[in-house]
Order: sequence, then structure tokens, then C-alpha cells
Amino acid sequence: MTDFGSYIKHLRESRDLTLNQVAMYSEISAAQLSRIETGKRGIPKPSTIRKIADALKADYAQLMKVAGYIEDSNESFTVKEEKDIAKQVEEIKKNLESQEGLSFYGEPLSEEAMESLLESMEHMVKQAKRINRKYTPKKYKEED
Repeated sequence: MTDFGSYIKHLRESRDLTLNQVAMYSEISAAQLSRIETGKRGIPKPSTIRKIADALKADYAQLMKVAGYIEDSNESFTVKEEKDIAKQVEEIKKNLESQEGLSFYGEPLSEEAMESLLESMEHMVKQAKRINRKYTPKKYKEED
């Protein structure tokens, strides 16, 4: 049994679903699901994983990680990195709020627009950190 297959089987059983039920919800044959669970079939395509995730009401990204399509190491941040990100976002927020007449197409920014802008900025800071990890020499990386 593969790690992915056993993970799928564990999810299915924890939700009290049979192979036939998951097959019906995912539109994948019960035989194929059985082969995935037992490891007789390799890791399925992302589109098949999406169907399985939807049928099991499971997190698609998590299934993609277990399947090996997504590397987990770049996804999580250390406590220090989280603090740095929060500090950078707070600094951006202060800069945005301190500017008089911050507007979009001549209209003042609404509270929702400001929140959306800050969420986008946080996403950009996190993405920049992920990208920078790839180019940081190993001798400067902290061990977890």
C-alpha cells in the first residue's frame, strides 16, 4: 500500500464511506479507487485527485502534498518568519494609512478595499519569502 493510497483509505474510512460511495461521488470506478488505495496503481493525475478530494470533502492541496505533487517544505514558515511577515504587513498598513487621500480611481478606499489590499500584500510578502528560499545559500539557512 502506498502512502497516498493508505491516506485516501484512511480518509474514506474516517468518513464512514464505502468504495462504492466514493466512486459514485467522484465519478471514478470503484475498481480504480481500490487499485489506488492498495498501491496497485501509481499516484493518480491531479484531475483525479481533485475528484477524490471533492468526494471525500478533503483539502485538495493536502492530497496533492501527500501525492508528492507539491513540496511541503516551501509551504510552512518558521515562527520567526511568521513574525517577520506580520511585522512587514503591519509596516505596509501603517504606510498606507498614513498617506492622506489614499484613493482608487479618485474614490477613497473603503475598509473592505483596504483589507483586501493588505491581504494581497501579505500574500506577496509570503510568496517573495518562498521564492527567496530557493536562492538562499544553504550555509545561511536556519535548521528547523
